[in-house]
Amino acid sequence: MTNLSRASAELFKRSPDERFETLDDLHRHCREEKRASEDRWHLPQKVQLRQLEATMGLALGDDGEFRLNDWSFGQLCKLANVGKETVNRLSPITASQVLMETLPAGRKPLQVLTTQDRIRAIHTASYTRLHNSELIQMVQETAVGFAPPHKGFNGGTGLYCGEQDMFAFLIDPTGWTEIEGENFAPGFFIWNSEVGRRSVGIQTFWFQAICSNHIVWDAIEVVEFSRKHTANVHDALGEIRRGIDDRVAKRDSRSDQFYTAMQKAMRERLGDDAEAVLKKLTEHGISRALAKQATEIAAAQGRFTIFSLVDALTKLTGKVQWIGERTDADQKVSSLLTLAL
Repeated sequence: MTNLSRASAELFKRSPDERFETLDDLHRHCREEKRASEDRWHLPQKVQLRQLEATMGLALGDDGEFRLNDWSFGQLCKLANVGKETVNRLSPITASQVLMETLPAGRKPLQVLTTQDRIRAIHTASYTRLHNSELIQMVQETAVGFAPPHKGFNGGTGLYCGEQDMFAFLIDPTGWTEIEGENFAPGFFIWNSEVGRRSVGIQTFWFQAICSNHIVWDAIEVVEFSRKHTANVHDALGEIRRGIDDRVAKRDSRSDQFYTAMQKAMRERLGDDAEAVLKKLTEHGISRALAKQATEIAAAQGRFTIFSLVDALTKLTGKVQWIGERTDADQKVSSLLTLAL
């Protein structure tokens, strides 16, 4: 088992305006952002730097002038192979001259993503965009029953979208099932960036607990997939869909198996009389004193089914003072349910 800290890192770095209460809220935001954005293709020689009020901008051919934000300015510097920190120390006029002289020329156009008068990203022609709304829509269609976890200590929801990327943390709060004698629920992280900040990907897992820092504790079956934003990036939607489908199928299968075991445990007797039941319980490591009390409770109810005895033992172990002894006893009690498998 392992602990996963990816959602915790997102919790601490996201500002309140990047948080969303529900997946529907996040989808609406991303859909509106896609609607308001436009890809503009221009040859490098048609791109000119401009000083726009207190910030730097670009004139894109006949499309007009647009402001650079911090991310797109960094991308512009990277395309020019000039350090962003160096350019920031220059005067606006000198910085413009440096960038114009170092930006690559050629027949391949630059891909510039704009929203209103703002440039969100600048890429070469090889970059292929996958919109956040496409990913989230697929998740909504596939991850039925999944929802964000309880809020973090600072109000973080697990659902985030900012200027540079998107991240979502989803679990099935009713999908608890028993795996090798311990309780787990399914969950996953998904992420993407429309502006080249990060790859698109998913990490699926089964977990035992989530703390207020959104650390996922005791995760098993952790599987990760990611893909860069190249020509086949939209194929990632199919891979991510299959990852979620696998978790849903295992959740349903394990839930059905657990339900069947519970039904059998409610019908099947552990013994025909108190003496036989007492012997069976002690054979499974239950202390004689605890086994005797549970047998008496079950006898008073008129049934010696596996479920009634496990129920009685669970109530009794809850009164054990020392947590180490209580945990050990609970594990032995849980093992009785394997008799119904």
